[in-house]
Amino acid sequence: MSSTPDPGLDERLARVLDRIRSAELRYGRTGGSVGLLAVSKTQPAAAVRALAALGQSAFGENYLQEALDKRSELADLPLAWHFIGPVQSNKTRRLAEAFDWVHAVDRLKIAERLSAQRPAPLPPLSVCIEVNVDGEASKSGVTPAALPELAHAVAALPNLRLRGLMAIPAPAADFDAQRRPHARLRQAFEALQHEGLALDTLSIGMSDDLEAAIAEGATLVRIGTAIFGPRRAPA
Repeated sequence: MSSTPDPGLDERLARVLDRIRSAELRYGRTGGSVGLLAVSKTQPAAAVRALAALGQSAFGENYLQEALDKRSELADLPLAWHFIGPVQSNKTRRLAEAFDWVHAVDRLKIAERLSAQRPAPLPPLSVCIEVNVDGEASKSGVTPAALPELAHAVAALPNLRLRGLMAIPAPAADFDAQRRPHARLRQAFEALQHEGLALDTLSIGMSDDLEAAIAEGATLVRIGTAIFGPRRAPA
């Protein structure tokens, strides 16, 4: 009998893990080279606890106060907390204090605040730079042209560790169309590596396009709906 409050949770997690491993095999990736970030925004702490009991340890949150409440309730578990939502200047201190990763850095000012506000006893905060790979005016993220200057500046900050790049491409139903923005991000990632930056993370791919992302080099896919089911409205 399942010990989880949602008896389908273990089956959905297993299906997602199978999709990841199958895509690794299909596209010549090393087995186990793609990690899973479970996007738990709007999900109750009980659902996170249940998923942790199934072996998942990395969770992504978009809403700061909800995440802080959840983190406090689950403080007994050895979880890695990733903030994947837009980063506002007035929230950087709490992000620097409470999270292990911040995925959506898109301005040097934000990175400087995170570095300055990271508590001394904690290890450097892992960060990714968000890139607007589609050039959508409505989306945040640095432009590909401005990325190199920002990346080198962020990498030089003392209390951050620049891990890589993150993007949220526009939805596309066609597989080849899904691959194209992921390919652009991978090319930018590889260019920064060639410039000497020790990057190891491509945070791309969600429930509907994780195979396309893995085909183009994703090392971390951010999956919510395919694991937890339809999204709940924020409280």
